[in-house]
Amino acid sequence: MGRAFAIAIVLNTAFVAVEFFYGFLANSTALMADAGHNLSDVLGLMLAWGAAILAKRLPNQRYTYGLRGTSMLAALFNAMLLMAACGGIAWEAVLQLLHPDPVAGITVSVVAGIGILINGFSAWLFMSGSKDDINVRGAYLHMAADAAISLGVLVAGLIVRYTGWNWLDPLVSMVIVVFIVASTWSLLTQSLRMMVAAVPDNVNRAEIEQFLRRQPGVSKVCDLHIWAMSTTENALTAQLVTPAGYPGDGVIDAISKELREAFSIQHSTLQIRTADAALECCLQAPAPAPAAHAHAH
Repeated sequence: MGRAFAIAIVLNTAFVAVEFFYGFLANSTALMADAGHNLSDVLGLMLAWGAAILAKRLPNQRYTYGLRGTSMLAALFNAMLLMAACGGIAWEAVLQLLHPDPVAGITVSVVAGIGILINGFSAWLFMSGSKDDINVRGAYLHMAADAAISLGVLVAGLIVRYTGWNWLDPLVSMVIVVFIVASTWSLLTQSLRMMVAAVPDNVNRAEIEQFLRRQPGVSKVCDLHIWAMSTTENALTAQLVTPAGYPGDGVIDAISKELREAFSIQHSTLQIRTADAALECCLQAPAPAPAAHAHAH
């Protein structure tokens, strides 16, 4: 899959430069906006590829989780950069709407047509791996969306060519900006939540707490914390009160396996307490309403 990333990054980087250059010559904010969106996807491809490489780095004495967390930093930076770029594109589109200039519709359509071919080919490169890898799936969806956006720019260019509706070009660029903001907003909010150690979006904390409470010998679950180690891996720590004594390594291993396979918790650390008379649940989140009375203390 590394070869697919490399080919897609090279092709799309070259196309971004060509698209922006001809968008500037053709006075097309729609083409330049699409170039900005394609640039965001190039960054996304780099992030996905980089995350896959860094995830293989072994932990050391200083970075005990390895460098998995760099993928969260990269995602946050990428989202902020995209939002700033959208502001610039929108401002230029507003100026173009207020003072429309002639747009070279044929040039816009030809360049957008090239974009359809490149983005479609890039999406095909990731199609086979998109079923099993969420990072690859994201890359595939980005490239497929780019092909669709390029199609919209191509149609707008043809309409401008034969109708002279120059206002349509900046209007299309505004639609592209809205699309970018909508698709980037979830990336921004999710990466922010990851950076403050919030429960990941793909994890249901209440279900996990209920699962742990149902384990043999467990009378109370305390200090349950769940957070993201990277954009693809989650971690959990918890105290399990078992008054009858330590349940055995087999039980702990079975719990960890179930957390990994059923709840997307790739790394779990469980502390066993045999008495809770003086147990303090520091920074404990409120329990689900049905179980509120079961673990009040």
